[in-house]
Amino acid sequence: MLKTRIITASLLAIFFIPALFILSTISWAYSMLLFCLLALYEWGGMIHLSGAQNKLYMLISAIAGLITIYFLQQFGFHLFFFKSLILFAVVSVFWLFLVPVWMKTKRMVSNKVLMATLGFLLIASLWLALICAKSADPWLLLVLLATIWIADSAAYFAGKNFGKHKLAPNISPGKTWEGVAGALVAVTFFGAILYFNDGVGFHQLAVFPALWVITGLGVVGDLFESMMKRQANLKDSGNLLPGHGGVLDRVDGIIPSLPIAILMIYAYSYFNSIV
Repeated sequence: MLKTRIITASLLAIFFIPALFILSTISWAYSMLLFCLLALYEWGGMIHLSGAQNKLYMLISAIAGLITIYFLQQFGFHLFFFKSLILFAVVSVFWLFLVPVWMKTKRMVSNKVLMATLGFLLIASLWLALICAKSADPWLLLVLLATIWIADSAAYFAGKNFGKHKLAPNISPGKTWEGVAGALVAVTFFGAILYFNDGVGFHQLAVFPALWVITGLGVVGDLFESMMKRQANLKDSGNLLPGHGGVLDRVDGIIPSLPIAILMIYAYSYFNSIV
C-alpha cells in the first residue's frame, strides 16, 4: 500500500508541478475545473445521487465553471479575485463553526439538494482558490499545497509508529493525536526552511502560525470527509488514484485549508498596508 501511495503521489507531482508553472491562468482554470469535477462526481456518489442525477449535477457544475472562466476572461483577475473572497468567507464560517458541531453530533443529512449544494460550494471554493493562488504566485500555491502534503505524510508515519491516543475514534479510528503532533512538527521544520531562506520571500514569523492553522484545517477536512464516507458506508470516495482512493481522498485536507489560507493572506496583507 505504501509503495503504491508513493508511486501515485509521485506521478501526480510530475504532472501537477510543471502545469502549475507552464500553463496560463485560463488553461490552468480549465485543467483544475476538470480535476474538481471529478471530485464533485465522487461527492455525488457519497450523497447517493442516482446515475442520472449525478450526470445532471456534473452538467450544471461544468456550465457554471465555464461561465466563471468567461467572467475571468472578460473582467480580469482582480475582480475575479475579490468576488472569490466572498465565497471563501462563506466557506470559512462553515469550516470553522458548523463543521465542528456537525462532527460532534454526527447528524446525517439526507436532503440531496442541500448536500449537493454544499458539495458544489465546497469544491467551487477549492477550484477558485487554486486559480487565485496560481495567478497571484505559483510558488505561493506550491508552498500551501506542500504544507498539506508534508503534514499528511508526517501524520501518517507518526501515527503508524507512535499512535496510541485516538483523535476521533467514532469518525476515523486510524487517526491519532500523535499523528497530529507529527504533522505540526514537520510543518514547523518546513516553516523554518521558508523563514531562513531569504530567496523564497517568507522571512516573517507569521509563517509559523499560518502553517499551523493550515495543518489544523487539513485535519478538519480529513475528518469531515471520513465522517461523510462513514455515513455513506464507503471506505474510499473512489478508486481513481491507486493507494489513495479517490480524488476527494487526496484533496480532503486542501478543500478547507486553501480558500481559508488565501483569505488569511489577503487579510494579513491588507492589515499591514494600513498600519
